This record gives sequence, structure tokens and C-alpha cells, in this order.
Amino acid sequence: MAAAARVARVVIDSPLPQLDHLFDYAIPEELADAAVPGVRVRVPLRSAGRVADGYLVEVGAPDDAFEGTLSPIEAVVSPARVLTPQVWRLARRLADRSAGTASDILRLAVPGRMVRVEKAWLASRAASSGDPMSPSASDGDGMSPPTGAIGPVVPVRGYGERVLEDAVARDERIALRAIPRLVPLPDGTWVGEWAVTLAALAADCWRGGRTAIIAVPDHRDLEQLAAALAAVAPPEAVVRADAGQANADRYRGFLEALSGPRIVIGNRSVVYAPASRLGLLVVWEDSDPLHAEPLSPYVNTRDAALVRQELEGCALILSGNIRSVEAQRLLELGWLRDVGPERAITPKIVLTANQQAPEPMARAARIPSTAWRTAREALDGSSGRPRGPVLVQVARPGYAPVIACANCGQAARCMHCKGPLHQTRAGAPPSCTVCGRLATDWQCEHCEHRRFRMVTVGSGRTAEELGRAFPGTRVILADGDHPVQRIGSAPALVVATRGAEPIAEGGYQAVLLLDGERMLARESLHVAEDCLRWWQSAAGLAAPGAPTVLVGVSGPLARDFATGRLVEFAHAELVDRRELRFPPAVRLASVTGAEATVTEVLEAVDASLLIDVLGPAPVEPDGASARRAGPDQVRAVLRFEYAHGTDVAAAVRAAVVKNATRRRRAPAGRPGYRPAPTLRVRFDDPEIL
Repeated sequence: MAAAARVARVVIDSPLPQLDHLFDYAIPEELADAAVPGVRVRVPLRSAGRVADGYLVEVGAPDDAFEGTLSPIEAVVSPARVLTPQVWRLARRLADRSAGTASDILRLAVPGRMVRVEKAWLASRAASSGDPMSPSASDGDGMSPPTGAIGPVVPVRGYGERVLEDAVARDERIALRAIPRLVPLPDGTWVGEWAVTLAALAADCWRGGRTAIIAVPDHRDLEQLAAALAAVAPPEAVVRADAGQANADRYRGFLEALSGPRIVIGNRSVVYAPASRLGLLVVWEDSDPLHAEPLSPYVNTRDAALVRQELEGCALILSGNIRSVEAQRLLELGWLRDVGPERAITPKIVLTANQQAPEPMARAARIPSTAWRTAREALDGSSGRPRGPVLVQVARPGYAPVIACANCGQAARCMHCKGPLHQTRAGAPPSCTVCGRLATDWQCEHCEHRRFRMVTVGSGRTAEELGRAFPGTRVILADGDHPVQRIGSAPALVVATRGAEPIAEGGYQAVLLLDGERMLARESLHVAEDCLRWWQSAAGLAAPGAPTVLVGVSGPLARDFATGRLVEFAHAELVDRRELRFPPAVRLASVTGAEATVTEVLEAVDASLLIDVLGPAPVEPDGASARRAGPDQVRAVLRFEYAHGTDVAAAVRAAVVKNATRRRRAPAGRPGYRPAPTLRVRFDDPEIL
């Protein structure tokens, strides 16, 4: 077949659902050599003579049934084949599963082009292979790892000799129970045992000539993982895909991942990284809400990893400080295999009630006697253990995150924008968390009282009170505004918000978990799971044998935490959700928009595919969904079984396309303006219930 007769099938970079399919274009003779699958292209659109960017997905023969003339490709933007067949199949499958568009997935998968970085990469490939346009390693050429130093071969500890390594080699799917402790690296850096375990597995996979991808929720976990990998793999083997990187660095790492087997680590979007012979896919802390993608089509990292494993047949590991309910469901279905350490290691947990202490210092710090004595003994070494730092975990950052009227107790609101007020430091006037205005002339809109009181105490106020309760002790504040990664082994009080706890050299000599009742008061389906993960993560930072005191929480959740029954908790939570038909026992899809539009979507879905429909109901005026969707919006929630997910997503997507292509009346005075559709669809929303 002549080169000019070939047809390029292109996916256009557009969020419009009606354009979410492959378009056929003719390949001009002058572009015959450059127009290969995976390259960026520029193509014409027939409407208003526009030109669109896209990716050339495949090249094939013309359709015999087509009798017209195809528009030619305008240009091949670059010879770099940045879209691999594996990533395209993943994007298409995930878009279909969530009633979204493949181009939205590809924006997460392929970073924006950096011309200078790309030219340097193409030049290096030309120097090594003589052909910069040769197929990339991700096309399955089986490239070997770099021939230089491969780093020390470090076996995985605590799980039996080569138990995990052989499971990865057999491409098994594993629910891995992590070991909750800190360990030192050869350079003296302390990291979680989980990071050492995953680094050893990834290095073993890479030495076998396959790629390993590890997704973690935040930069703190990423730093630990990078430090552990530095001890077992050469720098050129590790590629970092971090959302906090500069655009050039991120694109450089992406191109490195295209160059052959690598160990690719990063946050949510790393699950879409190109991979030569993908051998291992890991999601650490898969229950963490940071794995929930905030951009359309809102695909969770865990769901993307599950679909990619199914498509490519690699090994898969879901792990964390606790067992997620979603992983427990897959394990009970037989889809995952449970693997735990040879010897159970559980932190020393002490439960205490949140009652007023008789000691004046403890009362000043507003902590129970047990917690106060535990901290004092750890700081001065009076318990016979070494002196060292004490971690105090609190719920909220700031000084007084929530304040209320001292007379009637109503939450204090800004008199300008009605946003909630807070106090930033001792003696400071209240200010608005939304518009930032100082409420110097504030008065309660309910009783006209002019004095307020603190409702919740933040990390700043807690640090101030603990400083008075332990005079002469250094107090370190660690939260979003005061990031601290690591501290030494000297005695100190470290007040940290959940998830911001620094790592102490050798571990903390005591851990105090305050505000447990306040954390559990949050309205969320996942609140118990989140609290257990926060507490277990903090307890894992303690030195061996050091106590962890949980204040003010009792009941089954506290008992499971104290006794290390984390898997039993996940099972019990799953049983409860099955009875209530809540995720992950069933799937959900929320449809938000104008009432007439939402009704049309519901009518488009066959009722036999659904368990039931909740709503439509008005969206709360002060909720985040209302601010995104606009006024007079309603939301309906569809519940359905996993087996019907494909059919439900297809029906919803057809309704979305119909709504997007409907002609809308232009506003007065703007005849050429076409209002954008307001329909919003989200599958598997973690916070819908």
C-alpha cells in the first residue's frame, strides 16, 4: 500500500465529549515517514477552519465504505513518540468506565511539551542508536536495564526469603500488610520499613529488565521512598514524577521513562507513566483521599492501577499502614492475595479517657494525666527509657480554627461575605477564612453579642499550651504552614497535624494522639478508616517499645487500633457497607445539573441496570458542589452493581454527549455566544455519602 494511501487515526485534545473518538485523516506524502503512532500532530477541524492538537494513535488502511476525501494532517509537531499503545488503551478504558473523555486522562498521562528538553532527549537517542525516530522502549522491545552499576542486591526483610520477590516475578496481585516501624538506611537516614520493602521489590524488578511504578499520596512518602531507593538502585534507574516538580523536570522524567526499564515513583498521575515491560505496579496507602483525582473524569489512583494491571498483566501490590475497605473487598473476592510479615509487629497502644487532670500542668495543657505523665517521662527519661522527642498529633492547623459567639454559641461569620471566622494567634482579632478581612467590629447576627470564644483549638494554640506545661522544653510546630520533614533525637515536643508528622531519628519516645473525638465527628463515609490510618501512621513513628496514647476515643474502633486488628476492622466495615449498599459494596454515579437535564440522564439509563436512584435533590447552597455547578442545581445518585458498570457508564455518556451537542439560546446581545453545558457526572465519588 502506498504511503499516501495510509490513514492516520487521531485523538483530539479536547474536553468536549462529542469529540471523544478517533478521527481519520489522510497522511500527506511529505509526512509519511514522520506520521507514526504516538507522535503529537496538528489537524484541521471542519468548523470555522480551526486547527486542533492531538495524538496519532494508529495508522491503517482507508475504510472501503468511505467515498469522500479525508482532510490531511497539518503537521507532525515532534518525532517523539510520547503516547504509547499501553497508555492509550488505559486512557480509553478508564474514560469509558467513568463516562469521561480519553483526552482528559491523557492530560494527566502526558506532560506538556518542553521543546528544549525534548530536543536534548532526541539528540541523546540519536547518538546512542543512530535513529531518534526509532520505536521507544515502551513499544515492547525488551530493553535491558543500564549496563553500569546496578546497586547492592538487598532482599526484602520480614516476609520470608524471596516470598515477595517471587510473587512479583509470577505477576501476582497482593494485598500487603506493612511493617509499622522506622529503620535506618546505610547513610543514617531513618525511613519507614514500608519504603525499604517497596524499594527492594522495585530494584529486584528493575534488575530483571522490567519497569516498576510506585504511586504514593504525598511528598513526605515520596521523600522516604526516594531515600530508600538511593540505597539499592543507581540514580539513573529511578525516575521521579512529582506534581511539585518544575515543568521541564517533569517532562525530562517522562522522557526517561520512555527510554527503557526504570523505577518510576510519584503521586497520583504516575500510574499513567509509560513503561517498558511493566513488571510491578504499587499503590501505597490506597485509602488516602489524596489518591482521589480532583480533575475530570475523577479516576482514583487505585482504580487506574487495577485497570492497568488487567490490561498489562503485571504484578500489583496494594499496601498501607491499614487495610483499605476496597482492598478487603478484592481480597474476599479472591482477586488479591493476603501477604503479611512473618512476625506480627504492633505498636504499644494506651487508651485513656479525655477527662480533667488533677495535675496543674496537665490541666494547663488540657490533656489527661496519663498523656501528661507519658510525655514527661519520655522527655526526662524517668521511665528507664532513653530521653527523646515526643510527638503530639492534633486535628487542625492554626491557632483557633473555629470560633463562636460567647453568648449564644452560634458559629462566628464574617459580616462581609459570611465566611467562617478564625483567630490566627493569641490576642489577634478574628479574621475571615474566605476574604481575609479583620472582624474588628464583629457582632453576632443572632444575639448581637460582641465577644467570641474558641470552639476548636489548632496546632498553634496546642503548642503554646504545651510550652507552658513543660517549661524549658523545646516545642516544634509542624503543619501545612510550618513544614518539618525530620528532627533529631534530642528531647522536644513536636506538635503536628495529621499527615504532617516529621520523622525523628531513632523514633519518638512517646506519641500522644489528641483530638480523636473531633476527628471522628467529621461527616464522611470514610471517617473511621481515615482516623485509623492517621493514628496507625503516627504510631509507626514511635521507637520500639515506646507508648502511643490515644486520648478520648473508645469503642470497637479504639479496640481494633490498640490490638492491631486492622484487617478485622476492614472486614467489619465492609460487612456494614454491604448491608447499607454503600461503596465499595456497590458502585455510585452522581449526576449534577439543572433539574430537567438530570431527569433526562436518569431516563436514558435502563432502570433494570440500577439498584436504585437517590434524588434528585437540591444541592446545598453553601456546599462546594453548588459553587462549582451554580445556582438552582440538583443532584441524583445512581447505585448499581459492578457487573452493570459498563452499561450504566455508556448510557450516561450518551446522555452527556446529547446534552453537550444541544443548541442553546444565546444571551441577549451576544448572538455568537454558546453557553457551556453545566451537567457534571462523577463515578465513584468518595465523599458523596
